[in-house]
Amino acid sequence: MQLFDTALQEVVPFEPRGGRVGIYVCGITPYDSAHLGHAFVYHVFDVLNRRFRDAGLAVRSVRNVTDVDDDILRVARERGVDFQDLASEQVRMFDHDMAGIGLLPVDAAPRATDHVEEMVHWIARLVDDGYAYSVNGWVFFDSGAYPDYGRLSHLDHATMIELSRERGADPDDTRKRRPLDFVLWQASAEGEPNWPSPWGPGRPGWHIECTVMSIGALGHPIDIHGGGDDLIYPHHESEIAQAEAGGVAPYVRHWTHVAMVNLDGVKMSKSLGNLVFVRDLVARVPGAAVRLLLAAHHYRKSWSYDDAELDVATARHSRYLSAMQAGGTISHEAARSHEERFFERLDDDLDTPGALHELDAIAQELSRGTPGAGPGTEGQQLLGRLMTVLGAETEAVPA
Repeated sequence: MQLFDTALQEVVPFEPRGGRVGIYVCGITPYDSAHLGHAFVYHVFDVLNRRFRDAGLAVRSVRNVTDVDDDILRVARERGVDFQDLASEQVRMFDHDMAGIGLLPVDAAPRATDHVEEMVHWIARLVDDGYAYSVNGWVFFDSGAYPDYGRLSHLDHATMIELSRERGADPDDTRKRRPLDFVLWQASAEGEPNWPSPWGPGRPGWHIECTVMSIGALGHPIDIHGGGDDLIYPHHESEIAQAEAGGVAPYVRHWTHVAMVNLDGVKMSKSLGNLVFVRDLVARVPGAAVRLLLAAHHYRKSWSYDDAELDVATARHSRYLSAMQAGGTISHEAARSHEERFFERLDDDLDTPGALHELDAIAQELSRGTPGAGPGTEGQQLLGRLMTVLGAETEAVPA
């Protein structure tokens, strides 16, 4: 398989090690429902997972849960509920929504609150080795002690400062030695959850959570690590810095990032409230149709949702079902050719739109063929298997 690597900024071969692949995807901060932007990210990594499994590889997939965070604490206060109860309920709803569009269950879903002790140990090592410093119960990573900061994102210093300001990293915090220093540990405010540490009671920063949980779940180097492309900086950039400063190098073999989904030209986000919820789509159309909608977009190209595309995906799903129910066959040679072209598209930087075009060709051939005409591969078997690799699984319907 050829995959674009964010750090290298080019499409390169991805080589499994020993027939195994470990995938870590940054998961949700559970304080609101899953939207189409979430679905697109997790769909992409689910297709990667399915492709590897179809090729006979053993895959271990991990998707964390950031279950302590300013937003969770804020929403829990607003609703008058315990933050852990809020997180658990939102995770349950998220898992239900993702199952509704056919995502495979992950092999591990570590929660940040279960691994705070390991995070404290990691931070203490960074402090001891001169990569971090404490100020009034807070601990910051010293970006000046790590010259490669910016290697993943390829951003200049000024752009990183601006993005830090936009994405909550507060480069103007006067406790910091440098604007790009980031939080490893923060003192908890009154009434907030806290854990013991050498710097006083508090809670971990966002970045250290994923470094510790990913290595704990997969070891290192991690084969594929990624998420939405809004995580490249500062989240994943900071993960690399604190991992390598902590003695883990290389931390990740291959970085994969997924473009944003827009609504009316603006990125979907909880903060803006411009969301299309997965549960609402699944209430209208089969989950397999939603997967076909997502697969119609290449993972590295941002796109804007509109209902017309959902109609197109639903019609495509109906054509596939009709073709499968027609009871026709395709010659073994033609079936092999279709299958080869399908996987060639997927293996070319996960070209799911190209793979869909091959499914269209199969469905068209089946629809115009004669049911049961001669020996060959059953159309239902061929089309059904390839749809499954894209996550658009459909139960077989008797002809």
